[in-house]
Amino acid sequence: MLSFIVFLLCSAGIAYPAAFFAIGAAAVATTAIASGRPKFGRPRWSWWLFPFAAYFVFYLANAMAPEVSPDGAGYHLGLVARYLREHGFVAIRDNFYAAMPGGVEMLFLFAFPFGGHSAAAMVHFTFLIALAWQVYSYARRAGFPVAGASAALLVFASPAMGIDGTSAYNDVALAAIAFTLFYLLQIWDAERSSRVLAAAGLVAGFAFASKYTAWPAVVYAVGFVAIKNRKAAVAVGGFAALMIAPWLLKNWIVLQNPVAPFFNRQFPNPYVSAAFEDTYRRLMAMYHLKSRWQIPMEVTTRGTVSGLLGPVFLLSPLALLSLRRREGRQLLLAALVFGLNYFSNIATRFLLPPLPFVALAMTLGVSALPQLAIALAVIHAVISWPTLVPRYAERDVWRITKFPWKEALRIKPEEPYLEARLFGYGVDRMIERNTPAGATVFTFTPIPEAYTSRKIRVEYQATPNQIAGKILWTATQPEFAPTLRLRFGFSRRKLRGVRVVQTATGTDFWSVHELRILASERELPRAPEWRLTAHPYPWGVQDAFDNSLATFWIASDTLKPGQFVAVDFRGEQTADAVVIETSPNQPGARLRLEGLNERGQWESLAGTPVASDAPRPLGLRRAVIAELKRRGIDYLLVFDRDEGADDLRLNAEIWGVRPVGEDRGARLYQLP
Repeated sequence: MLSFIVFLLCSAGIAYPAAFFAIGAAAVATTAIASGRPKFGRPRWSWWLFPFAAYFVFYLANAMAPEVSPDGAGYHLGLVARYLREHGFVAIRDNFYAAMPGGVEMLFLFAFPFGGHSAAAMVHFTFLIALAWQVYSYARRAGFPVAGASAALLVFASPAMGIDGTSAYNDVALAAIAFTLFYLLQIWDAERSSRVLAAAGLVAGFAFASKYTAWPAVVYAVGFVAIKNRKAAVAVGGFAALMIAPWLLKNWIVLQNPVAPFFNRQFPNPYVSAAFEDTYRRLMAMYHLKSRWQIPMEVTTRGTVSGLLGPVFLLSPLALLSLRRREGRQLLLAALVFGLNYFSNIATRFLLPPLPFVALAMTLGVSALPQLAIALAVIHAVISWPTLVPRYAERDVWRITKFPWKEALRIKPEEPYLEARLFGYGVDRMIERNTPAGATVFTFTPIPEAYTSRKIRVEYQATPNQIAGKILWTATQPEFAPTLRLRFGFSRRKLRGVRVVQTATGTDFWSVHELRILASERELPRAPEWRLTAHPYPWGVQDAFDNSLATFWIASDTLKPGQFVAVDFRGEQTADAVVIETSPNQPGARLRLEGLNERGQWESLAGTPVASDAPRPLGLRRAVIAELKRRGIDYLLVFDRDEGADDLRLNAEIWGVRPVGEDRGARLYQLP
């Protein structure tokens, strides 16, 4: 509910620290009045506290230390910091991460004004603590506390849980939300309480609001309840929708796609292309692996796909032994539900939501021998200790590596820690020193946006950014330069329009820098009444008719039959040729020319065009810079490994840009 309230504050543009403080104070006061003086029972001492306490201290120091996780310091807190500066949501159309549901990030935003970046990590850490307690609490309630304590330690000591749960990520939070939903449904099944039912609906919706991959949570909750009571299932769906609908509505208003940045073929928009979505899905589905048979070792022991769960989880088939008990069947069903989307992104952290169910099913499966469950947990806790992980995992695996208690308490300053452990932090400082407030910086390489107040546009994060990157490449990469001429000739005739159609299938991207219509070798002057259309990307088609070879229209999808660029003259024009000026990086494209006759029908005018080469236009570098400036870019951040970096460095005067900063191979150029 706090996440929901913060969403409403952001929507209203009143996300101020004072508002957050007032909400927190009211919540504390209301709770105190409602519950009276709290009474605490004396906790029972148990040897189980030793391993948990050791890991807790280690984790606490890392959560309190300056935030250095790649995604946490990148887009998670980069967006949070921007919402705080803007006092709410702004229309962010150049960063697809802003379209992801941010239910957990709303909690980060609540904490951020008071504790900065570390406060967000601490919020996430509380989810890890809650998760371990929920696992034990459920098992104790169900009558197998030893299995529950063992499973809680399996979860708590997992290296992936530790590093993710002490960073400003949301995977551990989702794992806690998922297990809480499971627990609530079990309680409702036993008690049939309407209050528990409402809570289950809200938690199911919050799972989706935290991460798209948690959509099965809603189906699971509604289906679980529907089997028992169909009317109650409707209530669960309604409470879930309350948490889900705001995020879908936000995306629909801002991005014309309620489930952005996915399903872009179903919801075409100018911000994220279907081709990028295809590429993104393909990369996330395999990473660097050659076979999915490598996944078990990678996610448990080697850790090359974003961390490791711990070698003990190679024994996860032991969980099947729990099928003989109703609780085991429920746990494995939940594991299946919350792991359903795993193969869409095989990073280890996407296994964290089903992990608690698997861990508890494992210990429950061997609960006939309690000593075996305890042994599994203790062995796991020992070999997962941060100093022992390098003995079997890859050297650069994402994990906790030190006990930064001095940095956590700020006995040591933040700057050296961030400089040493966070790639790009020095670049952030350089940008802050050398650019004015409100400046927009374009880069091909993402940087920790949480540590700069400038607007960063990363090339791959939106279609307009990708087009800007290709515009820059037209002046540096020969294959992107507009040096290819394609000429269609036909008998002189009167036409009401022309259309160039692409007919091939392939992996290239069809683009058009300029489309010129000729009559006796003279170009028809472009008139305001001409109607320009294109498919599958109708946006930006005017860039093929603006007399600038620095700009272009691009199909935004790989070659498919039926792609076209068309001109309706809104009247008759006499023509005998069409010339396309474009780049040579699309050898798979096959084009034909059609004309719109007096009957309003498209007819074929010419087949294969005649191709010829042309020199690279003079002044192309300056034209490119002028175009990038027109598109709202004030600075270029170029790393030495980027394409075209040497050309910019050696020919800054020809480009018309001014070098204003440099940090470890990253160079900042100011556009005129």
